[in-house]
Amino acid sequence: MGKYDFDEIIERKKTNSLKYDFAVQRGMPEDILPLWVADMDFRTPREVTEALVKKAEHGIFGYSEPFDDYFEAIEKWFTGHFHWTPEKNRLVLSCSVVFSICNFIEALTREGDAVIINSPVYYPFGEAVTDNRRKLVSSDLVYSDGKYHIDFEDLERKIVENDVKLYILCNPHNPVGRVWRRDELEKISEICLKHNVFVVSDEIHADFIYKGYKFVSYASLGKEALSNAAICTSPSKTFNLAGLHNANTYIYDDEVREKFIKVQNKKGYSQSNIMGIVACKSAYEYGGEWHKELMGYLEENLSLVRCFLAQHIPKIRLVEPEGTYLIWLDCSGLGLSDTELNRLIVEKAGLWLDAGSMFGKVGEQFERINIACPRSTLEEALKRLNKAVREL
Repeated sequence: MGKYDFDEIIERKKTNSLKYDFAVQRGMPEDILPLWVADMDFRTPREVTEALVKKAEHGIFGYSEPFDDYFEAIEKWFTGHFHWTPEKNRLVLSCSVVFSICNFIEALTREGDAVIINSPVYYPFGEAVTDNRRKLVSSDLVYSDGKYHIDFEDLERKIVENDVKLYILCNPHNPVGRVWRRDELEKISEICLKHNVFVVSDEIHADFIYKGYKFVSYASLGKEALSNAAICTSPSKTFNLAGLHNANTYIYDDEVREKFIKVQNKKGYSQSNIMGIVACKSAYEYGGEWHKELMGYLEENLSLVRCFLAQHIPKIRLVEPEGTYLIWLDCSGLGLSDTELNRLIVEKAGLWLDAGSMFGKVGEQFERINIACPRSTLEEALKRLNKAVREL
């Protein structure tokens, strides 16, 4: 038994929770069991809560900027966990990784320019491109033998054919769970440098890496690669702080950083959320032990899913994740259409997952499930899914 109780069921209804309180508004049954959006059902570390309470008790929430200890906490965490040391003068604070991605699209491309992604991928990537009136191009990941790969020939061909200006990279990849190897990242860098394509690397899930795998930040590839890239990070996923809107974006090219800041200023965003600053600093300073125990718990949850599917629902295949707590399930063995599959999940199993089609057409016949919840919740979800499949 560890220091932290991740088995605790914490009531989240009537707390303004997007995950629990807005099912009906989003077209779902009121009593559905939600394992969809990427937030965890675990309390953030006690030290973070205490720091927030202390700030709240001060009672003044004026315009705020971080002190040096904020940057030092981030630097220590990243140096210790990822073996690259972020530099304070390269950092731009923002409210979220997606907000930063939108800023890069505006800063580095014009309307009609092409931006490339790797579907199936986190759906706000595509929305950010099309909502900003850019051309969305996808070099789809290749799914073979239960694993996803980048087709580098296809990636380069589409970059050339569409005169792509920007590449939004997801590492670790949401939803397929790949943690890109160094040689894969080096190939991306080689292609993008060759064709003058700027890389925006979303590394928000970097702290969720399973045993046997290693996270390699794009920032560790060297000066040439980093001069043509930005690294988007946030403590929001790691420490369950998404609602506090804090993100840290590292931009090493001075001209690109100036363009980014100009776009951000144009939107009226300057000072950060004070509670986000407090939470980020405290989490990186004191959250190490909590995070270590969390990863052990998630490993056990993943093992539960793996074993349960193999024993009870072999027609649903776990795409073995290398990282993230968002698990990708291959449901093609059920022989259902995408519409029938979604009806099975929602109406028969009473589960709110993320349908694979949300992440691109190549995501059809898949479902994404969030396993960052107490084990009893996950067990209930698997039992419901098993019952629904058996009644087909």
